[in-house]
Amino acid sequence: MRLLLVEDEELLGRTVRDGLAEQGHAVTLVRTGVEGLVTASSGRFDVVILDIMLPGLSGYRVLRELRTARIWTPVLMLTAKDGEFDEADAFDLGADDYLTKPFSFLVLLARLRALQRRGRRARPTLLVVDDLVLDPARHTVRRGDSSITTTPTEFALLEFLMRRADEVVGKAEILEAVWDPHYEGDQNIVEVYVGHLRRKIDVPFGRSTIQTVRGVGYRLAGTGG
Repeated sequence: MRLLLVEDEELLGRTVRDGLAEQGHAVTLVRTGVEGLVTASSGRFDVVILDIMLPGLSGYRVLRELRTARIWTPVLMLTAKDGEFDEADAFDLGADDYLTKPFSFLVLLARLRALQRRGRRARPTLLVVDDLVLDPARHTVRRGDSSITTTPTEFALLEFLMRRADEVVGKAEILEAVWDPHYEGDQNIVEVYVGHLRRKIDVPFGRSTIQTVRGVGYRLAGTGG
């Protein structure tokens, strides 16, 4: 993999870079938020490993700028913080995964492999359920004539549900597909993001597309579902 590591802790940065290089990965290491943003904006990396606490620009700001520029390279956030608020912030801004320091190098490798697999999935031209249309290539969502703005995580969740339209999927299955097979956070983050999507794709249109199946999971249903 071609990896960009944005980490200002000199010893940690060198250790992670060298370890990844030993695994056969091509690693570019930069140590400031500004360098990270400029380098990541090239779009030539498979995954960006991004620390949150950086000089110049924070990892949050770098991530926000990348997603605003429609650069969808998978981003794994690294932070010394450990709290749901920080995790939710990272996902809301478009992070694909989140790892708290100190972390296992083997877990980091597994997360990177999962992000690479997710980034290379074949995607059809359009996903359509009734008048709800998701375009994976253009990263857009609309219902009828109305455009709907989503965060990258909301988009990934909606895409997964639409691919499994009219099927019931559990939280664990959603976490594995949308977040990561090794996600260690609270499973209720799925419920939080389902709520976000309902407020965007259902509530304004008087619909109930995303249904809760108690004790089992969720189903995105068309008019026939």
